[in-house]
Amino acid sequence: MATAPVLSPSVADALAAGRGVVALESTLLAHGLPAPENRKAADELEATVRARGAEPATVAVLEGVPYVGLDAGQLDRVCAGGLDKLSVRDLGVAVGLGRDGATTVAATAALAAAAGVPLFATGGLGGVHRGARDTWDVSADLAGLARTPILVVCSGVKSILDVGATLEVLETESVPVIGYRTDAFPGFYRRDSGHPVPWRVDAPDEAAAVWRAHRALGGGSGLVLAQPVPGADELDLALHDRLLAEGLALLAERGVTGKDVTPALLEHFHTASDGASLATNIALVQANAALAAQVAVALAG
Repeated sequence: MATAPVLSPSVADALAAGRGVVALESTLLAHGLPAPENRKAADELEATVRARGAEPATVAVLEGVPYVGLDAGQLDRVCAGGLDKLSVRDLGVAVGLGRDGATTVAATAALAAAAGVPLFATGGLGGVHRGARDTWDVSADLAGLARTPILVVCSGVKSILDVGATLEVLETESVPVIGYRTDAFPGFYRRDSGHPVPWRVDAPDEAAAVWRAHRALGGGSGLVLAQPVPGADELDLALHDRLLAEGLALLAERGVTGKDVTPALLEHFHTASDGASLATNIALVQANAALAAQVAVALAG
């Protein structure tokens, strides 16, 4: 039974040579994007990282083995559907039972850090859900970042969450939040969530310098580097607000809770927007993968 992450040959070679490596989470592919767009996105994300001089390392658990770096056949399996959604608490169960699972932000961070990969790119973080005062529904991504030393490039948190409460939890857990070329914390589909960021950087080498200092000064937590979706790909505000209201109503009607909330809402956004939100989702993840690769190269330099 493999418990330590298994590195693909290309990822192992890159780490041994001191080159930049960017981890990529697999929940986006298995649960966030529909087929066949998910398989196309998998190749495009890895190509984006390679084009900027770093090595991609998509993370997943397959037949009970945790992998950091997947080959084409393994990416096919991730995108084929039927995988469990794995946060950190689920990793041991999935490995022990020999299951297939896609890794969330928290699980990706844990496996990437264990493999010596210092950063990864994703779409949006999980966070505090609306109504959490009653439900206590808070994503494990936040606790994972509090205890895992990894730099996460993302587009903030999904606007379906309680953004203000999420930022408060990150502050409490001493996770630095830095805007990339922005003073506003992004809201995933929207460039501005309505909340500021406490710090800002404007170049990949600045982000790398902050990460080095954070690690050197004993910061055992992760770091969030939040980049807004490209302006041309931002979802229209009126459409966004309508989809969000409809989606929240559907969740209440169907009694959807816990880890099923985000996939259900994303599915509603994708289907009810005639693909507009899907295009935004893919664009922001591509941009984050590109930025993460640039930071990875700066860290390796």
